[in-house]
Amino acid sequence: MKKTIYIIIGVALVGLATYTLINNKKKNAEDTAIVGEKNTSVAVRVATVSTGKIDADFVANGIFAPAQELNFSAESPGRVMKVLVDEGSSVRIGQTLAIIKGDKLNVDVQSAEMAYQTALTDTKRFENAYQTGGVTKQQVDNAKLNLSNARARLQQTKIALGDANIKSTINGIVNKKFIESGSVVSAGTQLFELVNVSSLKLKVNVTENQIIQLKIGSPVKVKASVYPDKEFKGKVTFIAPKADASLNFPVEIQIANNPNNEIKAGMYGTATFGSSASAQLEIKMIPRNAFVGSVSSNQVFVVNNNVATLKKIVAGRIFGDKVEILDGLNDGDVVVTSGQINLSDNTKVSIVK
Repeated sequence: MKKTIYIIIGVALVGLATYTLINNKKKNAEDTAIVGEKNTSVAVRVATVSTGKIDADFVANGIFAPAQELNFSAESPGRVMKVLVDEGSSVRIGQTLAIIKGDKLNVDVQSAEMAYQTALTDTKRFENAYQTGGVTKQQVDNAKLNLSNARARLQQTKIALGDANIKSTINGIVNKKFIESGSVVSAGTQLFELVNVSSLKLKVNVTENQIIQLKIGSPVKVKASVYPDKEFKGKVTFIAPKADASLNFPVEIQIANNPNNEIKAGMYGTATFGSSASAQLEIKMIPRNAFVGSVSSNQVFVVNNNVATLKKIVAGRIFGDKVEILDGLNDGDVVVTSGQINLSDNTKVSIVK
């Protein structure tokens, strides 16, 4: 009898425990549903589209380079008899920089001169003989061909002899000298490095959004890092038609005023593009981080009645952390600037201050 009572009590306890678990599970499910309903919106930060003034000037850093830079090499082999300039010497176009021993070249010229005179005499003799029928027309033509070849050979040796005197082809300064008197050089040996620093150019790189604001001849304000209080005048002389590997465009700026060669090639410089007339632009803009992915995607989430809608727009120029809007948004529109990764089209959002 006691055993039967124990069994009945046990079954009752198991039933009670089961009932309690079921009720708890049901309550938890209801609570979860309520929490889920409350948290269906995604927390985001936003910004308002507005039209305002922005500084359109931008700067680019680069290195000053000489207007001309030439490496002189020997045209013919020989021994250097005399070097007429030193490093730092100013040179002019046509000035002799060094003399290479030309004994062999002189012999070549004399030999070529003798061959030319012989060919000239033979040609005249054949032409006279042809008048009396002593030779054929073909023999006369061969003599004329030999004369032409001898003349070309003579001219070639005279050019080689002239190349023994190394002459400058630019106005500039001797930056490096690679030879000394008595040196033996072969054809192609580098002799001098000449640079023309009377006019310098600043080489900089600009982005695709900046390059559309530039054109050949545009005035540019230039400063050298070693002269922070001095401003030099420059103008754009070259804009690359193709971007480099980093998707930037090389631009060259010629410096108009460099008194006493204050700026040296190899110094760092800064170019400021723009003018006082265009320093302030009235544009419609949004923060750069409002774009989904990147600016090139031209997509943003617009919030209306706490719902974020993915919208296609047209972006313009980039000014630091601001982007110009050409089409797709109006002043007063609200765009998501943070939390886009959790959004899809038509998602409910809650704005976080």
